[in-house]
Amino acid sequence: MRIIVAACAFVVSMSVALGVHAADGLLPLGANPPALVADHFPDRVHEFVWRNWGLVEPAEMATLLGTREENVRDLAVAMGLPRLPRVPPEMRTRGYITLIRRNWHLLPYKQLLALLRMSPERLAFTLREEDVLWNKLGFLKPRCESLGWHAPNETARRREAEIRWIIRQDFGDAMSGPAEPRFDFLRQFSGAPTLAEPVAQKGGDKPPLRLVYSYFAVFGDPLRDASLDPYPDGLLRQLSALGVNGVWLHAILRDLAPGGRAFPEFGVGHERRLANLRALVARAKRHGIDVYLYMNEPRMMPLSFFERHREAQGVREGDYAAMCTSDPVVRRWMSDALAYVFREVPELGGVFTITASENLTSCASHYRWRDCPRCKNRTEAEIDAEANAAMEEGVHRSSPKAKVIVWDWGWHQHGDAADVIARLPKSTWLMSVSEWAMPLRRGGVPTSVGEYAMSAVGPGPRASRHWTLAKDAGLKTVAKVQLDNSWELSSVPYLPVMDLVARHCHNLASAGVDGMMMSWTLGGYPSPNFDLAAQLFRRPAAPTRPREKAIDEALDAVALDRYGTAGAPLARKAWTAFSTAFEQYPFDCGVVYQCPAQLGPANPLYARKTGYRATMTGIPYDDLNAWRGPYPADVFAAQFEKMADGWQQGIPLLEAAVLAAPSNRQADVRAELRYAEAALIHFRSVANQVRFILARDALVSPPKPLSIEARKHLVSEIRRRLESEIALSRRLFRLAQADSRIGFEPSNHYYYVPLDLVEKVLNCRWLLDEFKE
Repeated sequence: MRIIVAACAFVVSMSVALGVHAADGLLPLGANPPALVADHFPDRVHEFVWRNWGLVEPAEMATLLGTREENVRDLAVAMGLPRLPRVPPEMRTRGYITLIRRNWHLLPYKQLLALLRMSPERLAFTLREEDVLWNKLGFLKPRCESLGWHAPNETARRREAEIRWIIRQDFGDAMSGPAEPRFDFLRQFSGAPTLAEPVAQKGGDKPPLRLVYSYFAVFGDPLRDASLDPYPDGLLRQLSALGVNGVWLHAILRDLAPGGRAFPEFGVGHERRLANLRALVARAKRHGIDVYLYMNEPRMMPLSFFERHREAQGVREGDYAAMCTSDPVVRRWMSDALAYVFREVPELGGVFTITASENLTSCASHYRWRDCPRCKNRTEAEIDAEANAAMEEGVHRSSPKAKVIVWDWGWHQHGDAADVIARLPKSTWLMSVSEWAMPLRRGGVPTSVGEYAMSAVGPGPRASRHWTLAKDAGLKTVAKVQLDNSWELSSVPYLPVMDLVARHCHNLASAGVDGMMMSWTLGGYPSPNFDLAAQLFRRPAAPTRPREKAIDEALDAVALDRYGTAGAPLARKAWTAFSTAFEQYPFDCGVVYQCPAQLGPANPLYARKTGYRATMTGIPYDDLNAWRGPYPADVFAAQFEKMADGWQQGIPLLEAAVLAAPSNRQADVRAELRYAEAALIHFRSVANQVRFILARDALVSPPKPLSIEARKHLVSEIRRRLESEIALSRRLFRLAQADSRIGFEPSNHYYYVPLDLVEKVLNCRWLLDEFKE
């Protein structure tokens, strides 16, 4: 057996990762360990062609490899791939993160840039600013040799034939059969006529704020290219019909406004971005929807910037430093820039802010303000409140009625932030994650919620206390929730755990909050979950009815609308089964970020430990210790098995409900069934992968010599899990082929495409030969 990769254990901090760069000085390398190699392919050229087939034109792959297009096509066909792949044109504009991730271990930066058609500057921006993509890739670039064409030798030809045979045996004609192209879901939201008048919102003339993100917006710089419309009319129309009255966009302040005399470098291209924003705001208004900007400011800048602006430099991380908000020049720029934006686009709904997150913003954002000579004698609360006050002043200088929503994310490391709340301007709204700090006990392990959790019904103690403090101070309040999906599982547009959604929305209505932000980058699909929110999150109607009656009435109404009289009771029972099962999720922040729940069976298995560490919603590898968080490995696997077993009970009920549903609802309810089945497959696969790794490590690296019987037992367990993964991969392949929404999330693009599930079968069959009875 070929060695997959030299075992390596490494820890990469943000500072170190940002401080080690490729030769061009722009692109980070981090620890730069040896790249992984997929043993189930004959060589890296075959792996490259497979991983990019249907996503990159064969001619472009040939150019990169230095060969003729026909050679690339012949190699693909020799592995059983279709000769004429359908390459979605959106892959480079809306799927580039998918291309980056699947070529991360294959191509050095020079070839990766060619494949992406990106400049080094653009890729550096993408890694740094696209929802912490560098974090999602592990703070490291694997070390890869340049890839060049070489004709397959006889050994490679034999393996090609084996791959071709496996595909034929496991998938038949499905590889070349009808399939929905990736990004085909965009058609659903395009081409709808703009409405002449605003859509009437449910629940009265001035309903509470219901704010969501686009299901497919490009995150990093969404206003740069008008052709990448984050909110086409079809999407706005559907969201409005479900009671949504606000949508939001990520934006970087220095790209939206000129920097004036203080920072003349800022503002390049801002006129084009503001023109695109102005057009979007006008269109959204016609649907009764306001547009909000996400402000995570001020963003860190490279050290070269501070050679010209020494007084603005705050704490340093690697080759970057914060723009210190204790410097009045920095605060004035923030205020003036936002005043400019809201003067140029006066119909904007408002902003929401985060001042402590993965991105370095103020000196207090990563809790190191004492390292800054200006900030060291101040408190974290003063710095956080002052940064928010600067943004509030700018917004309200130009638009007094705009909402300034201040999110308590990260304050005092997600602890009690009474001192910050007391210092906030009285015109702001305070937002808190509803379920944060809720105590849980799952699998006998005590934990608490430290991330978005649909499986935990809030509000929790932190949000409740912060809202009370805010109301006492005269501020309005917003609940941050996830109603469609969460990082517990974000690979499907929504999870049909309707009972949990209904309970949470009713609780929030009863708590008297003034609005909900119903999605982060994930969870913006126009779903029946939003319909539930519109029905339950009304005042004073919801709090005046008994809790159980109000919840049942809303669930019945949504079920009846979707499944009709005959199907509604069955759908209700299915939703209850899914909701009950989901409450078994072994919740922990590390679990949701690092376990393979997002990839399910698309995550490959390895014959030996890779030594790679799981990354944040990016690449799980085989890092079981990171996956399981505080749960013992057996308990962790058992919780996913309990969840899968309970979820399975709802599938036949939902199948029966679909058969009974009205004909005009068939497309919607069949999609819901696909998402339920896909979720089940993901849960079952996580358990399989854990059991496989436990057995593999016990067999390959036993603490003491194994008996013959013990070895047989471990090999049998490994083979059983591999066979199960093959079955799950084949099943998920059919679902993903039929629905381009499965596997997609806007800030990660496609976690997987159908061909990755075919590769998983190759991977498992290779390992079956490695672990023979």
